Amino acid sequence: MTAPKNGLFISFEGIDGAGKTTHIEGVAAAFAAQGRAVCRSREPGGTPLAEALRGLVLQQEMDPLSEALLIFAARNDHLRQVIEPALARGEVVLCDRFTDATFAYQGAGRGFDPAVLQTLERLVQGRPGAEPRLIQPDLTVWFDLPPELAAARLADARLPDRFESQPLEFFRQVQRGYAERAAAAPGRFARIDAALPREQVWEQIVALFEAKGWWTAGLSQGARHA
Repeated sequence: MTAPKNGLFISFEGIDGAGKTTHIEGVAAAFAAQGRAVCRSREPGGTPLAEALRGLVLQQEMDPLSEALLIFAARNDHLRQVIEPALARGEVVLCDRFTDATFAYQGAGRGFDPAVLQTLERLVQGRPGAEPRLIQPDLTVWFDLPPELAAARLADARLPDRFESQPLEFFRQVQRGYAERAAAAPGRFARIDAALPREQVWEQIVALFEAKGWWTAGLSQGARHA
């Protein structure tokens, strides 16, 4: 019997308008083309409880502490109900945002105390054992885009939620937060230049996953989306 493949946990990060959500579909198709079971999810969200909390976070006015608590509550349910079971089955988990978004949006964007966020991170993502660890993605793909360009892309989008409607300076701070997270974890983060045309962004993604040895050259090309 063939031994099961190890699970992979990959998160996709970036400010609103960076295009990450669009490319997750192509990444999922490329992994599936190589015989991998794929679990696609998002944060906040991914479970009935987390999706309900997502609705509150995106639409209901609240203070930064309440916002952070709801996001980590959603993450706790998401991890235990979806992410960890999928990884245990050897699946590839593709998550549209994870904890880096919390430090970027609630931390840098809202100006909320990062020490409190770190405490919540340890409570929700910490796992005991001989070597206690934090559950983190194996790879975080950061779609880096100037906030001014992101705002132009969102100008004709659907009715914005309470994050998408924030002023440009908010997104500059969020972008700074992502840059700080990437600098603190260079082995986990991979920066994608999201200002390039869509096809060139996809080529960067292909090169990244082929360099990791997770995609076979050629097979991933067939997953390219128009």
